[in-house]
Amino acid sequence: MAPGVRLTDEQRLDWLRLIRSENVGPRTFRALLNRFGGARAALAALPDLARRGGATRPVQVTSIDEARKEFATARRHGVVFVALGEPEYPPALQAIDDAPPLIGVRGRLDLLQQPAVGIVGARNASAAGLMFAERIARELGEAGFAVVSGLARGIDGAAHQGSLSRGTVAVLAGGQDRPYPPEHLDLLEAIAARGTVVSEMPMGWVPRGRDFPRRNRIISGLVLGVVVVEAARRSGSLITARRALEHGREVFAVPGSPLDPRAEGTNDLLKQGATLVTGGADVVGALEPMLGKGFERPLDEPAPITLPLPFEMPEDSRTRDGITALLGPTPVAVDDLIRWSGAAPATVHMTLLELELAGRLDRQHGGRVALMG
Repeated sequence: MAPGVRLTDEQRLDWLRLIRSENVGPRTFRALLNRFGGARAALAALPDLARRGGATRPVQVTSIDEARKEFATARRHGVVFVALGEPEYPPALQAIDDAPPLIGVRGRLDLLQQPAVGIVGARNASAAGLMFAERIARELGEAGFAVVSGLARGIDGAAHQGSLSRGTVAVLAGGQDRPYPPEHLDLLEAIAARGTVVSEMPMGWVPRGRDFPRRNRIISGLVLGVVVVEAARRSGSLITARRALEHGREVFAVPGSPLDPRAEGTNDLLKQGATLVTGGADVVGALEPMLGKGFERPLDEPAPITLPLPFEMPEDSRTRDGITALLGPTPVAVDDLIRWSGAAPATVHMTLLELELAGRLDRQHGGRVALMG
């Protein structure tokens, strides 16, 4: 879809059906639209593609009735679906390689066009950490930045509270009607009334552990930079920081006592080159040169959704089997797979798409793929 063009209601329904269908993630969605030129044609092709990829049972394709039911539920909760490429879609998020094709939005759409900063940190935050998060969020809001966080306990909640009057964005790991944690329900309603709530997950979806890293990549995708206030080693906040680096965003960290485990992650970030932060001015000064500039797409990102690209069906099963045989549990670059297989690039890409729809392919960052067990 060309940037700035809005979907019709019928197209939006087809997009929702496609992204909710089994084994269709953001990258697969984009590849399907580029191959077939539209979501409806892609939906019709899903069963055969999955079968060719070695699926042992029919792929589950979301029905029209299921999609209409989700639309109706969303409407009752004041949620609208914004599609990748539409004018209301956040420009920063659109630039990442796994941008959600559709996001459910409640509240202010205009806030998603503002320059934004993410603030994340420990759920079991210290009192000092909570006070600092609230203070820096307020300072960033006063400087004209929207503050983005994940509605979690601790630092996230403090960041939302500090920026509520100026503009805050909560990104959910579950459906818009299944907020987590439950004690932040009042805060969520306040954000919906004065700010923005975003989720890519279906209505009614209860968040699982694996959904929080997915949410984190939206937080980092929406912003110019991420501030980590407190974080233990191996925390979700460090996942957000890592994704921010992959997205070409700035990473800021607040130093802490070496005796506090909640500061181990942030202190490690500082050792690795993150910008040290003691106040909002540090963040504003680093990000001001970026204001007004566009977002560059990563070099390994799939082509934008525009016109069909040259994907070729493998000529025979031997070609497909030969490409598949080169794959294993160790990730390899797609370019290397093309080189070693000797097949046309379009044929390799189609084989990978078939394997993915069959649930057999793990597509990773940096254009690397691996065969699942």
